[in-house]
Amino acid sequence: MNATLLEKAAAKINLTLRVIGRRADGYHELESLVAFADVADVLTLDTGTGEGLEVSGPFAGKSGLVSDNLVLKAVGALRKYAAGMKAGRFLLEKNIPVAAGLGGGSADAAAALRLIARANDLAFDDPRLMAAAHAVGADVPVCLDPRPRVMRGVGELLSGPLELPMLPAVLVNPGVPLATRDVFGKFVGGQSGIGLGDTPRAFDALIGYLRQHGNDLTHAAIACAPVVAEVLAALNEISGVRLVRMSGSGPTCFALFATQREAAAAAQRLKAERKNWWMQATAIGEAPEKP
Repeated sequence: MNATLLEKAAAKINLTLRVIGRRADGYHELESLVAFADVADVLTLDTGTGEGLEVSGPFAGKSGLVSDNLVLKAVGALRKYAAGMKAGRFLLEKNIPVAAGLGGGSADAAAALRLIARANDLAFDDPRLMAAAHAVGADVPVCLDPRPRVMRGVGELLSGPLELPMLPAVLVNPGVPLATRDVFGKFVGGQSGIGLGDTPRAFDALIGYLRQHGNDLTHAAIACAPVVAEVLAALNEISGVRLVRMSGSGPTCFALFATQREAAAAAQRLKAERKNWWMQATAIGEAPEKP
């Protein structure tokens, strides 16, 4: 039976990011506390038409060639493990900035895998989905079931889901794409702090915990895009801000607040001052509601 199915692809936020070292194959091993925001791309699958992908939304123009999109790569990867599966035509609404340190492409790929699983009556814990996720990209596995987790290795080692308090936040992207490989090219080594221990569940305790665990890629990202330092400084100047940090390899940064009202007010004030920056008040710690 033909159907139209929908999944949201939530923005991935690296609340912490520690670079542990570089492997012999050139990849860096990481340790990161990852959560998801309620800012999301929207992916629809129509199983009643021929296969393909159409991209729309505010960031469609910066999404690159459709043939290179990770949604289609996810379909191809899963077909290697699940021969004969049906797919269809995807419509991707791009609401998350591209090359932004928010894992938008990986979240899209993970959403595609969930949609194909639904269309083919595969359980979400079917090991073939995770195998395909690993084949597509390092951040896809953690996005497959978008709940807070600790991610280690090159993304292949995931903790169980964690309980985090809801974190009111403002996301800010200065409109400058930043490739992960370029940031790692500027990374000079060294690591900050200690490994992640048990994650607090209370808001104030979690803020204190996050202050002990930073993002090792921040200086490298600033070397590639000095505007990242400007974003961090602007966020730190906001009254009531509890924590400011860069997500992933940047350039998107986030500020945490005690309440959603404070976050919304901060985003409104900053929009008036920085009209060329993308920003969004959001909540981190819970993925968007299921469709």
